[in-house]
Parts: sequence; C-alpha cells; structure tokens
Amino acid sequence: MNKTELVAAMADQAGLSRKDAEKALKAFTDVVEAELQKGGKVQLVGFGTFEVSERSAREGRNPQSGEPMKIAASKAPKFKAGKALKDSLNK
Repeated sequence: MNKTELVAAMADQAGLSRKDAEKALKAFTDVVEAELQKGGKVQLVGFGTFEVSERSAREGRNPQSGEPMKIAASKAPKFKAGKALKDSLNK
C-alpha cells in the first residue's frame, strides 16, 4: 500500500474527503517527526511506539576495497509493534 492508497482507505474508513484524510495523515507524520526530533517517543497503546534509536560510532569496512573506515554515530527512527497489533496478525 502506498501513500495514495492509504489516504483513500483512511477517507473511506473515516467518512472523510480524500483531502481531509491527506491533511490528517500529514499532521500525524509531522507531529511524530517533531516529537522524535526532540528525543521523545510517541506511544499508541495497542498499536505501537515510535522512538529514536541511538547508534554509536564504530569502525566498518569498505566492501569494495576491504579498507577500514569510520562510521559516524547517528540516530534512527524505530517502531516497536504493540501487543494488540501483534496478536491481530497471529490470529
């Protein structure tokens, strides 16, 4: 499912226009992004949690030459599925 299909499904499910569903999806993604940038997390009980994962600096290898190289520390978004979501997939 791509973004257009998701917006259409949300509009049908909630009885909204596609324009309103797209605004709602954009607002959701913007709020989650802003909270993660602040270092917080967004927890939707039963669905899952969006949070930031810290990756420390490390040494890796260039796959073409085999030479060692430094990989800088970084932050990455992480999603952990909630129990209700997991259970609904395993019925």
